[in-house]
Amino acid sequence: MEKPVIQVKDLYKIYRIGTNKVRALNGVDFSIEKGEFCCIVGTSGSGKSTLLNMLAGLEKPTKGQIVIAGEHIESKNESQLVNFRQAHVGFIFQSYNLMQNMTAIENVAMPLTFQGVSKWERERRAIKMLKLVGLGKYMRHRPGEMSGGQQQRVGIARALVVNPEIVFADEPTGNLDSNTTIEVLQLIKKISQEKNQTMVMVTHDNYLAGFGDRIIQIRDGKIIRNVDNREQARLQMEALMNGTASMPDPGPFPQTAETAVPDAAAAPQMPADPTAPQTESGGEPDTQNGSSGSIWDEVNETIKNEGDTQS
Repeated sequence: MEKPVIQVKDLYKIYRIGTNKVRALNGVDFSIEKGEFCCIVGTSGSGKSTLLNMLAGLEKPTKGQIVIAGEHIESKNESQLVNFRQAHVGFIFQSYNLMQNMTAIENVAMPLTFQGVSKWERERRAIKMLKLVGLGKYMRHRPGEMSGGQQQRVGIARALVVNPEIVFADEPTGNLDSNTTIEVLQLIKKISQEKNQTMVMVTHDNYLAGFGDRIIQIRDGKIIRNVDNREQARLQMEALMNGTASMPDPGPFPQTAETAVPDAAAAPQMPADPTAPQTESGGEPDTQNGSSGSIWDEVNETIKNEGDTQS
């Protein structure tokens, strides 16, 4: 049996505030399989954001083990963590975190600069990713010229362009309306399935967590629920897409053990296209001396011919 891509054992994070100790994480254990879309849900102050920061190597645990892609990240120094994140991890943020003076292509291509990828290859991969998330028509737009949903799609493309094993998403739909929220969730889940990438999403909203393959509910720094939710997630998405259910009014359901993950109704068949980009070989121009011209020909042709119905 394949090892989990994420394993957390006896994890603690203790902060000192004056003479008091605050246990942000208080003995957490769980594992996540490769290709799972896992939702970590909890109210503000429950410890979910601290846990995400631990998994991403942005904070050191007080005690415990975090094994990601076979590596103990709790023992790595900052330089090693930077290299690890560049090699294995992508991030999707609630506030998009796009560079306002850059086009969509430039924003998506940016992480590849830290990997030493040539300019031509960066642009080629960025274009493919933007097409994957349905933004073929908006590749030369800057963030200020796009809707919130479009900006978040750019953020998703940026997270995926490095082909990470794991994508961490911090409240990725927090700034979106209900219709765009479902589109973005559908996109995240579809890509996770097609590319067999592990997605870990933090949310305060139990209804949104109900779309996850696995749901981990955290309260007061402890995991109070860890369930395989694949079938219920399928039913919940299907009900939404078929019009037999609708998104609830804004705001999470009450955070109680009984309502932590509402029993869902109905099943998601994700739209089949587009396919994930494949590595191409042969026939590519060199990375220098105007080779990007053919790339921009492709951009212009796409803008001319492709529609984009996403918001």
